[in-house]
Amino acid sequence: MGVALRFVSLVLLVVALMLLGADAVTSLEKGGQVTVRSIDQVWSLLNPASVTSFKAWLGHSLPSPLPGWFYAVLALPAWALTGVLGVVLAFLFGRHVPEPA
Repeated sequence: MGVALRFVSLVLLVVALMLLGADAVTSLEKGGQVTVRSIDQVWSLLNPASVTSFKAWLGHSLPSPLPGWFYAVLALPAWALTGVLGVVLAFLFGRHVPEPA
């Protein structure tokens, strides 16, 4: 289990670095104008219909303040969320040094 979660943390960190690099390249292409893709934008690049249906589902099935919180999470930079999750998983399930006997 620990090995699988270490692998997932590595994949999340690689994805975060790829997204950060893509934002840096896009910013350079736009003449230095800082461009940061949100989770919502990256998700809509992959499958636009699922983002709209997920937002509609959130609005209908959750009580009043919760959809706003989920929309705030979807507005976060994509590299930040995947990077933070990857680092947290790496710290939780990283290699443990055996204690001396």
